[in-house]
Amino acid sequence: MTDERALPPVPTARQAPRWSELREVVQFRRPPLGRTARRLERALTIRDLRAAARRTTPRAVFDYVDGAAEEEITAARNVAAYRRVTFSPDALRSVADPDPGVELLGRRIAMPLAFAPTGYTRMMHHQGEAAVASVAGHVGVPYALSTVGSTSIEDVRAAAPDADLWFQLFFTADRELNAGLLERAAAAGYSTLLLTVDTTVSGMRYRDVVNGLTIPPTLTARTVLNMSRFPRWWFDKLTTGGMTFASLTGVPGNPTPGEVASMMFDPCLDVSALDWLRDRWRGSLLVKGVTTPASAREAVEHGADGVVVSNHGGRQLDRSAATLDVLPAIRAAVGQSATVLIDGGVLHGQDVVAARALGADAVLIGRAYLYGLMAGGQRGVARAYEILAEEYLRSMQLLGARCSADLCERHVAFTPHGTGDYPNVSV
Repeated sequence: MTDERALPPVPTARQAPRWSELREVVQFRRPPLGRTARRLERALTIRDLRAAARRTTPRAVFDYVDGAAEEEITAARNVAAYRRVTFSPDALRSVADPDPGVELLGRRIAMPLAFAPTGYTRMMHHQGEAAVASVAGHVGVPYALSTVGSTSIEDVRAAAPDADLWFQLFFTADRELNAGLLERAAAAGYSTLLLTVDTTVSGMRYRDVVNGLTIPPTLTARTVLNMSRFPRWWFDKLTTGGMTFASLTGVPGNPTPGEVASMMFDPCLDVSALDWLRDRWRGSLLVKGVTTPASAREAVEHGADGVVVSNHGGRQLDRSAATLDVLPAIRAAVGQSATVLIDGGVLHGQDVVAARALGADAVLIGRAYLYGLMAGGQRGVARAYEILAEEYLRSMQLLGARCSADLCERHVAFTPHGTGDYPNVSV
C-alpha cells in the first residue's frame, strides 16, 4: 500500500470566490406561473402525469381511465411486454438531422403515433375531445373520435379544422344509424374509419361497478364524498353542459343513455359488417380489435386497408395476449402492404420504438394522453405528446437510426410468451 506521506503535494492555487463564476454554475430555474403549468413542468414521464391525474381528478373518474376488465391481467401484460424488449444499437451511424416522421395511410405524420378513440372524454376534463383533437392538429398526428365521444363529429372538426381526423365506429344493428354516422364523418372530412370488433358484449370492469360509474350511474355515497373533494372538477362539469353521447343525440325513439350504450354492443357482429362498410366508405378502413394472424388476414381479404392490433387496452376480454406479443405474427400474416397499428401499454417513447421495430407502422395511445388531459386539460395532452416525442427521438438516435424508417428487427431482441408469468406491472 502506498505511503501517503511519500506522495508529493499537489499545488493548489486559491482565489477569492467570484459571483460571476458562481452564477454560471448555480442557476435557479424560474417557476412557471400557475398551478397547472407548474404541475405539468414537473411531469417528466407519463407516469408522472398519471400521478398528477390521480391528485386532480375524482377517484371514480381516474379509475375509469386507469382500470381494466376482470382481474386486469391483460392490461398488466400489455405494459409488461414492452419491458421484455432489449435494444441493440448500431454503432458508428450518423444521426444528425433526425426525422421521426412517417407515411401513414397516404399522409405524412410527425411521428409514428396517433391519438386513440376514448369514450366520455369530457368526463375526464371539460375540454374533452376538442382539446385532444386540437393538440393532434397542432403537432401533426391523427386523432380518432369515438362513436361514444362526448363531443360531436362536427364540433371536433370545428375545434381542429386542419387535423387528420379518424372516426371509430361501433357497428350497430341499426344500419340507418351506421349509414348516418358514416355520412356525417365523410362530410366533416374524416379520412379514416376504425371499425371496432372486440365489443360484441361489454367487458366487466369491477372498479367502475364499485364506484357506481355505470350506465346509468349508480353513484355510491363514498364516490360522491370523494368527488366533493374536487370542487374545480365539479364546477367545470356543471358549467359546460351535460354529459351525452354527442354524435348520437337525436337517435330515433329517444333512447335512454343505457339503451344507447347497449346498442354499441352487437353479439351478431360478423364479417358481413366489414363488407357493408367497404361498399359505403371511400376513405381508409382499419379493423380495430384484432389479436390473431387469422383474424387480421380475414379483415384484409374483406377489404380493410389494415388492422389495429388491440385488446381494447385490457378493458374487454381479460387474460388475452399482450398486443406486442402477437404483433410480429400479425405483420407476417398480412404482409408489408397492409397498414398495421398497435395499442395497449404504450407509456414511453421507447415503447413506440419497439413497436415500430417489430412491425407496426404506428401506435395508438389512449391512457397516456388521458392522464395528461386530467392533469392539465389541453396543455396536459400537449405535455403527454411532448414527453413521448422526446423519448422516441432520443431513443431512435441512440439506436443509431436517423429516421423512423431505419428502425427494424435487428434493433430489438424480443421473446413473446403467453405463459402468464408476467410481473405485476401497473400503469
